[in-house]
Amino acid sequence: MLSGIGSWLPPRIVTNDELAQRHDTSDHWIRTRTGIVARHIVSPGMPTSHLAEQAGARALQSAGTRDIDAVLLATTTPDRLCPASAPKVAHALGLGGRPAFDLDAVCSGFLYALSTAASIIVSEAADRVLVIAAEAFSTLINPSDRSSAVVFGDGAGAVVLRAGTPDEPGAIGRSVLGSDGSLADLITVLAGGSEQPHATSPDGHDDNRYFSMRGRAVFHHAVNRMSEATRASLAHTGWAAEDVDRIVAHQANLRLLHSVAEQLNIAPERLVVHLDRVGNTAAASIPLALEHANRSGALVPGHRVVLTAFGGGATWGATTLIWPSLTCA
Repeated sequence: MLSGIGSWLPPRIVTNDELAQRHDTSDHWIRTRTGIVARHIVSPGMPTSHLAEQAGARALQSAGTRDIDAVLLATTTPDRLCPASAPKVAHALGLGGRPAFDLDAVCSGFLYALSTAASIIVSEAADRVLVIAAEAFSTLINPSDRSSAVVFGDGAGAVVLRAGTPDEPGAIGRSVLGSDGSLADLITVLAGGSEQPHATSPDGHDDNRYFSMRGRAVFHHAVNRMSEATRASLAHTGWAAEDVDRIVAHQANLRLLHSVAEQLNIAPERLVVHLDRVGNTAAASIPLALEHANRSGALVPGHRVVLTAFGGGATWGATTLIWPSLTCA
């Protein structure tokens, strides 16, 4: 069950007006198409592990314990291709010696990590697991690509899961997860892996180290898959759409959030929206939204909550929980 929560954002804030000075755009254009007003961006030399450490420390403080058996880090932007960043984060938090590993499901990463952590606890291999989702997504963005530059931001969110009973507030419901590798090119960074280790491709293109996305196709698949997974998760829990107090979906853009709510017949006022302040933070978006909603009072103990996401891979998922009483760090 969920017993602690924390988040951290890089201090540097980039507003729409600042981006408008660099690109052929405006604050109005960005707001009306994405719902985003500002985003936080890492400073040069600030790695993802730093964001993860800060969020993880706050989640541990919120949980009131450092008695952690494992650390999971969901990220698409590890400090290095090798080794994984999670052991470095665990060491920095004073949790060295515990099992620690990275998990990459892009924007679905937090839900995949949450499900993995819950399974580890159910198997009795651990009593408490620290789950962190951290992204320095701005490091993947082509600075000349307006469509991506206005959308993405950096940040980290973290939760502590502990063993409990299924009827306790904070218990993670059955996760519904899925993937479709035929959609791998919808959301991708071509260079840097074994398939294409160098930024310059054989055909001479040198921008393959940057993130690319087929926006319209992603929107279509995201709405359908997130809606399907949410319906399946609600069915497992025995909830109807009208039972849901809050839906916390991957914070991609405002149009996507409203389309998912419409598909599910969930009133838009039940959406938790945080992207206006931070942009699309990929795997970190759901825990960042949860922490903000908990701190602001948009989430209160007893709320029936559904989480859902869609990301590269393609990957998707959903789960449910009754919101517990959590201390803000």
